[in-house]
Amino acid sequence: MNKRVTIKDIAKMANASVAAVSMSLNNRPGIGDEKRRKIIEIAKKTGYQPSLVAKALVNKRSYLIGLIIKDISDHFFAELAKGVEDTAKKYGYSTILCTTDGNSKTQEDYFDILCSRGVDGIIISTVVAEDSQIAFLIDEKIPFVCINRIPLIPSLKKKAEYIIMDNYSAGYKGIEHLWKLGHDKIAIITGSLNASNARDSLKGSKAALKKSGIKIPKRYIKEGTYSYREACLICERLLKSKNPPTAVFAHDDNMALGAREAILRSGLAIPKDIALMGIDNIKTGALAGIELTTISQKKYEMGAMGVKILVNRIEERVPHMVEKIVLDAELIIRNTCGYQMHGYRR
Repeated sequence: MNKRVTIKDIAKMANASVAAVSMSLNNRPGIGDEKRRKIIEIAKKTGYQPSLVAKALVNKRSYLIGLIIKDISDHFFAELAKGVEDTAKKYGYSTILCTTDGNSKTQEDYFDILCSRGVDGIIISTVVAEDSQIAFLIDEKIPFVCINRIPLIPSLKKKAEYIIMDNYSAGYKGIEHLWKLGHDKIAIITGSLNASNARDSLKGSKAALKKSGIKIPKRYIKEGTYSYREACLICERLLKSKNPPTAVFAHDDNMALGAREAILRSGLAIPKDIALMGIDNIKTGALAGIELTTISQKKYEMGAMGVKILVNRIEERVPHMVEKIVLDAELIIRNTCGYQMHGYRR
């Protein structure tokens, strides 16, 4: 067929009413099983696709979800976006992807664009301390879900739905692992400290240092802003200092790979001369020759869960309850810290 098949066409072929076809295709009760099967079979054979415009007019929805991330070239955000897009399709929604590159003005512009396009809801993975958009979404009753980061203002955090990793535990487990391997001179490269995940990871790391009795100089803790290049430069400076660290814990695998480049350029061997670990468990880190020890974060799953929560809110499928999900942080031991060479020493 050259023209698009409509619901009226299917009704004519099935010798049924338009209402019966609509009820059958939307799995609503009131239609006999035999007639329902016949209608669905005709729809499949003719390649019928529901008109999103028509559905939007009837249901007062756009069937669009906005997704705001920092950088699609970062493997973390790429996997998260895949989880969002795949799951949104299953629910009949399309995704509008917005990449901010960490620019707050760009993020504000995207919020305006998404709202003007009439999206049904927004998934945000870029929340920082100074965000005003969260308050706007709450005030305007626009469905949204935060992934990876949460609002730092307590009143907004209380009202926001979110899915995050236990970042405190991630920061704690990383230091604990390195201490058990015998390291006392541990450098920490944090994420952007205007974000909840970076702050919580640092709190966890500091708590583990204190419990282990390790006192490190302040210069061992540097803010890396989740940047590969920035982490590389930080690590270069640390390695050239008078008293360099014996281990580097980057609070993001992308930064860990940046630190790795600096270490290899300096002629040091990993893990023989210096240990290295990250957080996120991106696919690149598992590649042969890299085999980065890390703290695993369920990126794809977080994206998928975010869509499910958002769709439930949009379609009012469940009684209104603010969803707050914190996923476990899992230590993934590979080859960059030396565990395979000599195991734990403490």
